[in-house]
Amino acid sequence: MMRLKDKVIIITGSTTGIGEAMARRFVAEGARVLAHGLESDLGKKVVVDLGANHAVFHQDDLADGSAPERIVAATMKAFGRIDGIVNNAAWIVRSNIDTTDATLFDRCMAINVRAPLLLFKAALPELKKAEGCVLNIGSVNGYCGEANQLAYSISKGALFPLTRNLADAFGRDRVRINQVNLGWVLSPNEYKLKISEGLPTDWPEHVPPAFAPSGRIMSPDIIATAAVYWMSDESRPISGTILELEQYPMIGRNPVKE
Repeated sequence: MMRLKDKVIIITGSTTGIGEAMARRFVAEGARVLAHGLESDLGKKVVVDLGANHAVFHQDDLADGSAPERIVAATMKAFGRIDGIVNNAAWIVRSNIDTTDATLFDRCMAINVRAPLLLFKAALPELKKAEGCVLNIGSVNGYCGEANQLAYSISKGALFPLTRNLADAFGRDRVRINQVNLGWVLSPNEYKLKISEGLPTDWPEHVPPAFAPSGRIMSPDIIATAAVYWMSDESRPISGTILELEQYPMIGRNPVKE
């Protein structure tokens, strides 16, 4: 049984990593997807792999306030309906109190918070028709974050009330909005980032137990598998839920001291 049969789903930031894994899994579950990203070569490859009948690619910069309307228009042109949105794209920027200026902060908020809001707004008429759903991809950094991820952590914290407010406002329209907060995920971009910060090439094999009690950190495929449930009718009528996808608790945690 295909759990997303005939659903049309927009996935922002889906040319690589977690978003790409979702696009591939969603199509395997019967969906058609609008893949979005900044890299046209990567986006076109995803579409070729998935098949033109199942996926289209739209290149756009979410820092542009008019991008959400273009994404919705491209989806409607390709498929004629919208059943769901995964707000996956994010600017994961390193910044602290010294390096966070107005320009960096505004761009981070535009991509990570404003874009999900405006994409929801642009797609709302279609989401109402389809009694659709939205999945916001948050981060455990939204609770307090790290000193070198100041702007990013603030932006992810802002997703909490965005998700709950919209879920409350549009529940009677049977439009659902939920959120999953991700921890450390071994995406290609994360792998390259840690290499650039000085870790050895085999760093994923030596993650401290405090960060990976299971012996390895999460993979994009695990996140994609979980996302299927939230985008499917199996999770109906749940809305306004914010859930951590990590291998340890985020609240009241007391790691084993070794």
